[in-house]
Amino acid sequence: MRFDTSPAPHVIAGFSVPRVMFQVLLALVPVAVVQVVVLGPGLLLQVAVASVTALVCEALALRWRQRPSLPALRDGSVLVTAVLLACSVTPLLPWWLTVLGTAFAVLLGKHAFGGLGQNPFNPAMVGYAVLLVSFPAEMTRWPVPFGVDDSHGWGELARLTLTSFYGGDVGPAWDGYTGATALDSVRNGLEQRYTMGELLARGEVVGTLGARGFEWINFAAFAGGLYLMARGIVRWHIPAAVLAGLLLPALVAHALDPGAYLGPLTHAFAGATMLGAFFIATDPVSAATSDRGRLWYGAGIGLLVWVIRSWGGYPDGFAFAVLLMNVAVPLLDRYTVPRIYGRARD
Repeated sequence: MRFDTSPAPHVIAGFSVPRVMFQVLLALVPVAVVQVVVLGPGLLLQVAVASVTALVCEALALRWRQRPSLPALRDGSVLVTAVLLACSVTPLLPWWLTVLGTAFAVLLGKHAFGGLGQNPFNPAMVGYAVLLVSFPAEMTRWPVPFGVDDSHGWGELARLTLTSFYGGDVGPAWDGYTGATALDSVRNGLEQRYTMGELLARGEVVGTLGARGFEWINFAAFAGGLYLMARGIVRWHIPAAVLAGLLLPALVAHALDPGAYLGPLTHAFAGATMLGAFFIATDPVSAATSDRGRLWYGAGIGLLVWVIRSWGGYPDGFAFAVLLMNVAVPLLDRYTVPRIYGRARD
């Protein structure tokens, strides 16, 4: 009897790159829907511009590198980068800044290091960090969430979004419809010597679970993250470690001085907490590889986010926390990867 043989591996894993990437995009749908409802249709415009820019940059980079472009354009990886960046930036960002940030994410964050599977940094966070450092005013201007003020309707949010997206004047006429996020408002208030109780008593900062408006966006990201875990796309180590690294210090600091530090519930459902924990920090290329390394990696991200939110110059800091821990990944892999059976550790 003749037995056909083939080179290893003999068992084919069920997780191809396109399957993983399109599952991630599917899990981001609830985040997109809730953000459009709460913050207006700006996300749809940002996703469209970022996706087109990402595909064009991917094709050009592969052409310059003399690599076939069609398989890479079909695998969905560059679309995940574009959508994550679009979900991270403000819906009021002018379109040319979205193009700039996406181009940096794809060309600098990904292809400058060799393309998919070779990038040491999360590409979406590279683009986000470039925009935040270079254009802080544009990146920190957010629409007032729908429902926070009864005078702000969704139609006004839509008109504001279109005006800002095409570079129109969003000055005095729209001052009542734009502002800082809850995390930024709290930080500015504490710098002005208000207590946390006085800031939270205003009502426009914290809602039922966390930051007004952003609580529901974070809840949608949490639901999407649970879906990825149930499908086996994301393992529990990094999200659990990120949340523990952020919420445990917040719990201790709030217990010691509730007038100066936000509580863990507000941290959990404010800013980019859930999106970062389940979708950004879990990037399989730039994250640690071993289970123990993932725990240290996630805990470091969470702790850095809490430190930046508490004392840093930026209201959230998730992008910087992820990029800093990306730098530490080779060291984590060096000391946390289990040794091969029968060999002494080097």
